[in-house]
Amino acid sequence: MEFTGKTIIVTGAGKGIGRATATLLAARGAKIVALSRSARSLEGLPEEIGARVIAADFSDAKAVRAAMKEAGTCDALVNCAGINVLESVLEMTDEGCDAVLGVNLRAAIVCAQEFAIARVAAGGGGVIVNITSIAGHRGFQDHVCYAASKAGLEGATRVMAKELGPHGIRVVAVSPTITLTELALEAWSDPAKSEPMMVRHPLGRFAGTDDVARSIAMVLSDDAAMMTGSVLAVDGGFLAV
Repeated sequence: MEFTGKTIIVTGAGKGIGRATATLLAARGAKIVALSRSARSLEGLPEEIGARVIAADFSDAKAVRAAMKEAGTCDALVNCAGINVLESVLEMTDEGCDAVLGVNLRAAIVCAQEFAIARVAAGGGGVIVNITSIAGHRGFQDHVCYAASKAGLEGATRVMAKELGPHGIRVVAVSPTITLTELALEAWSDPAKSEPMMVRHPLGRFAGTDDVARSIAMVLSDDAAMMTGSVLAVDGGFLAV
């Protein structure tokens, strides 16, 4: 799974799964265009992995489009950017809902659209990987908008695969379990909440960011040339039991 000669856009590259993915792909030869909402979170990436960095407000569709145009025509896109606002159905706010759906769903679709437009103009080919979540498959407390955004992105993945397949563009969703990022630690720091989840994982642990990054690399590689429209669960067996 070498990516020498490939240029790959990674959104949400400032931290968590996005940063781990950018670092892994660069180590395997890829040139990385790293996007994040915060310029500060992107600090170090040019020196560490030779990435070109672009900061953009992922809640603003116009800013996302501009960032993707600045990124230019690349070989693959990994949509990692995401946020969560922990609210129950009864306590949900318009602001929280708009923020989560705007970043997790709309921005990902906009990035995919701009990537695909550039690829089609270049003659086709390429890969889009959308990072979703097992929260789109199971009901977790206080995750109503997050779950909706991730389930929606899986639906969009299937449509993208159908429409972009004739152009040689593959589109796959990678659906991790709880992954030990800053975002997850905020949501799952209470043992009363995390321990019942842990025992539902046959492998007996949550995922690390490197676990997910390696799965993303597999999907991006030519070894996965017949994968499109798929949802790859990286969940330690959670959805199987």
